[in-house]
Amino acid sequence: MTSNEQGSESKTAKQSVDQGRRSILAGAATATVVGAATAIGNSALAATQEAKAAYADPVTPGLPKIDMQIIPGRTALVVVDPQIDFLDEKGVAWGVVGESVTEQGVVDNLERLFIAAKSVNMPVVVSPHYYYPQDHKWKFEGTLERVMHDIKMFERKDPLNLDGFAGSGADWMPQYKKYIEDGETIVCSPHKVYGPEQNDLVLQLRKIGIDNVILSGMSANLCVESHMRELLETGFEVAVVRDATAGAKVPEGDGYLAALINFRMIANAVWWTDEAVKRISQSG
Repeated sequence: MTSNEQGSESKTAKQSVDQGRRSILAGAATATVVGAATAIGNSALAATQEAKAAYADPVTPGLPKIDMQIIPGRTALVVVDPQIDFLDEKGVAWGVVGESVTEQGVVDNLERLFIAAKSVNMPVVVSPHYYYPQDHKWKFEGTLERVMHDIKMFERKDPLNLDGFAGSGADWMPQYKKYIEDGETIVCSPHKVYGPEQNDLVLQLRKIGIDNVILSGMSANLCVESHMRELLETGFEVAVVRDATAGAKVPEGDGYLAALINFRMIANAVWWTDEAVKRISQSG
C-alpha cells in the first residue's frame, strides 16, 4: 500500500469514527434523559484504547485503594471550565490540549456525566473561567496565566456585558447548553487563576448540603487539580473522573500525566466515566 493510499484509508476511518460519534449523540439527544443515560453509559465514547494503555494504572499498586460513595442529596457533579476555548477545535487552547482531549474522549464523556446526573436529579455545579479587561492590568502573572492572557482565553467585555459572548471561546460548548441552562444547574462566579478560592463554589456546595463531589472538566493539572485540592482542604470527599479531563502537552511535559499521578495520590477516588455514569445512574 502506498503512503497516499494509507493516508486516504486513515482519513476514511477517521470520518467513519466521527460520523459514528455524531450518530450516537444525535440519537441520545432525541431520547428521554433516563434513556439517554442508558444509551451512552457504555465504553463506546470513552478514552481510546491507546490512551488507556498509555495511562494505565500500575499492575502492582503501591498505594491503598480508597473509594467514595455517592450519597443521594449529598453528592454533586462539579464541572470545571466546560468552555469552547478548551474543548472545541476553534478554541484558542486547542493547539496544546486538543490531542489529550481527543485521546480521553473528554467532550463526549462530559456530556455523559451531565446526562447521568440530570437523570437522577443530582445537583450539577459549573465553575467557569472568565477574564475581563481589568484582569489584564495585573502587575504579575504565572507562566500559564501569561499564556492565557496573551491568547485572550475566556475573554469577556465585562461582568455585565454579554455582547459577543455567544459562540465565543468563553461560552459553553454548544452540546452542554441544554444541561447548563436548564434552570437547575448552579453556575458559580468565575475563578480567576486555577482554583475555586476566589469564586463561590464552596459556598454554593455547602448551602445545598453537599459533602461529596464528582469532579470533571478542564484542564487536568491546572484548574481541575486545583479544584480537587481546595475541595479536599475544605472538607469534601472528591472523586475525579479521569477521562472527563485532559491536559496540555508541551515540551515541558504532559499535563494530563502530571495530574493523573496526583489524582491517584490525593483524591478519595479516581473513576473512569463508565464507572461514574453507572454509579450515578444507580444512585437515583
